[in-house]
Amino acid sequence: MSLPVPLTKRLIAEFIGTFWLVLGGCGSAVLAANFPYGDGGNPLGLGFLGVALAFGLTVFTLAYGFGHISGAHFNPAVSFGLWAGKRFSGADLLPYIISQVLGAILAGGVIYLIAQDRPGFALSGSNPLATNGWGVHSPGGYGFWSALLIEVVLTFVFLLVILGSTDRRAPKGFAPAAIGLALTLIHLISIPVTNTSVNPARSTGVALFAGLSHVSQLWLFWLAPIGGAVLAGWLYYSVFEPSVTTEEYVREREVV
Repeated sequence: MSLPVPLTKRLIAEFIGTFWLVLGGCGSAVLAANFPYGDGGNPLGLGFLGVALAFGLTVFTLAYGFGHISGAHFNPAVSFGLWAGKRFSGADLLPYIISQVLGAILAGGVIYLIAQDRPGFALSGSNPLATNGWGVHSPGGYGFWSALLIEVVLTFVFLLVILGSTDRRAPKGFAPAAIGLALTLIHLISIPVTNTSVNPARSTGVALFAGLSHVSQLWLFWLAPIGGAVLAGWLYYSVFEPSVTTEEYVREREVV
């Protein structure tokens, strides 16, 4: 079911929200994770923990800011997962995904323009511009199957957190915190494996500026997150959503 907000306004919110997620998360990885640049001690750099927190904070902040407008998906996998869980209209899937990808590409371009202004910056190494990948593009050298498995599993759990925390039976007002913390934990687990995607738009937005070898691996970071999200949506709807009979029983008990 569509939200009672005009589609155009929701798409603008998704564009801005995805832009903020990629700028905040990937921007922290590119610009602040290893500062001072080239210094082995990195006494001021954010490191993995800081980057993980940055991704969580982007979702935390704009889930409160735009959740009531667009649902605060900011991620094609989330849109697919909510659709599979009967929380989102299939007619809005493509417009949402286009807005999310465009927002991510704009953020990737902004990060690239800022980063290339630094002397010595080059699109080299396993993950320039905080790209995702396996093999030579995995921070820890993990292979294809590890990348596939961790992206499916973590996106699956991420969607369960989203569906559960936004369930009408869940405590009100805490969903953005739960979702932001879940994304932080996901990054703490998987940055060494794939540099953490769980979001096809996030992966696309920076890969397009990083070179063909990164673009050639993008398909996995669409397939795996969407697959995990759809599985989670189906499972939550099939197993955890209350039946009509249960809801009627609760209403009857409240009347009594």
